Amino acid sequence: MKKGDHIVDVVPRVLLSSQFNDAGQKIYYEECDCSCANYDFRLSTFPVAPDQPLRCAGLHSQQLPQSHTLMFNPLRDGGVAVLNSPARKLWEQFQYPHTLYSLGFAPGSDNLAVVEKMVEAGLLEGVVARTQTSIGAPRTLSVWLHITNACNLRCDYCYVSKANGRMSLETGRAAVDAVVRSATRASFRRVKLKFAGGEPTLNLELVFDLHTYAQERCALAGLELDAVILSNGVAISDRAISEFKSRGIRVMISLDGVGEVHDRQRKFSNGTGSFALVEDALDRLIAHGIKPFISITVSGRNADGLPNVIRYVLERDLSFNLNFFRDNDRARPFADLKLKQARVIGAIRRAFAVIEANLPEHSLLGSLLDRSQFSRPHDKTCGVGDSYLVVDIDGNVAKCHMKIEMPITNVYADDPLALVNEDRTGIQNVSVDDKEGCRECGWRYWCAGGCPVMAFRTAGRYDVKSPYCRVYKAVYPGLLRLEGLRLMKLARVATAA
Repeated sequence: MKKGDHIVDVVPRVLLSSQFNDAGQKIYYEECDCSCANYDFRLSTFPVAPDQPLRCAGLHSQQLPQSHTLMFNPLRDGGVAVLNSPARKLWEQFQYPHTLYSLGFAPGSDNLAVVEKMVEAGLLEGVVARTQTSIGAPRTLSVWLHITNACNLRCDYCYVSKANGRMSLETGRAAVDAVVRSATRASFRRVKLKFAGGEPTLNLELVFDLHTYAQERCALAGLELDAVILSNGVAISDRAISEFKSRGIRVMISLDGVGEVHDRQRKFSNGTGSFALVEDALDRLIAHGIKPFISITVSGRNADGLPNVIRYVLERDLSFNLNFFRDNDRARPFADLKLKQARVIGAIRRAFAVIEANLPEHSLLGSLLDRSQFSRPHDKTCGVGDSYLVVDIDGNVAKCHMKIEMPITNVYADDPLALVNEDRTGIQNVSVDDKEGCRECGWRYWCAGGCPVMAFRTAGRYDVKSPYCRVYKAVYPGLLRLEGLRLMKLARVATAA
């Protein structure tokens, strides 16, 4: 930060779709069990003209330590900004509309540079400002490859019917061919394969064969390839770890707590807990230079243990995501899994306190909280109906992995993605601007109204807000605070009150 008598620089952090952290390492946000929306969604911005009146925008703001202020405009895509006291005073000069001329800002001055950053972050806006959106085509086609129905665990909240069926090599290669066909026709730049189940490590030879085949087919089609395996972590061998590393296959591990808290809902069929085996796999992955992404499912059963598991993953410098329990028919007998909103809000706030005491250098905005992505605005919760395919063990293609039993077509169709996206009978991924209870909400482009499957299960409609809406609104300020403190840490500003 530049020190002076007038203004010190805003400490801006504009998170764009490339998602690079300060160490120059790419952060991925789709290792969890949903397909995050990946199209180019933009909220209106405008250039600064000297004769254009500017005014303070309507913002979320909160005080940070050392007389700093966090500001965030939920109707712009400028990200979080942190202002020190002199910068805040400069911003306040625009409580009434002023042009840059009227305030005497000379070209090239420090004040003008800071004002331009404020405009970029959405802290200042034109007098006749309104939110305008533009949506570009998605760039990544994400594909859930359901390698097997078999699983060595019996997690109470799982929606998959356990059986011994597994995908054949012929079906798997046909699925890859179909994905490449659809991706090419829709002008995608990148294909992302999620090897899932069941437990995909029970069919690892197919995973590796399909990965090799996908590399060859994508290279011929001029497509980039990304791959991740979604595992429960209880049966990952050292050989598998070596293959993951050599192939560049990323690893997601489900971890719902530490010790007994994890074991409450992720156990073997005989009731034995799985934490010890998961911890061993994590240690071996890290020792081999692989940092797995951690998926934490938060339910009524494990919510109180959330602060401890957050501390556990932060101590290992692992990225993670909190997924709220999603009710389904198979979980119906387990009433204690359902989230009581006041309880989960309290648990998340305690977890945020743990994060604040152990701030990572990378941003958590894009991956921390359920279907909320504060790394970039979005009007749809996920890629369902736009850029997502789910392939079951028999080659049937569905819209969403939570509705895998409701296929729309199969991998032998000429263009499965087109057929899935044209379907109007199953799950509908409605724009948040068309959802009842969301249209006037300032946060709408950050949660996008939540999971449509959950909305339908609760209200019988896809065009309504998430049943977790109250939770989102309650914890968003704390989420933004963490980012503000992180920016201060990176700028070497003391965060002690």
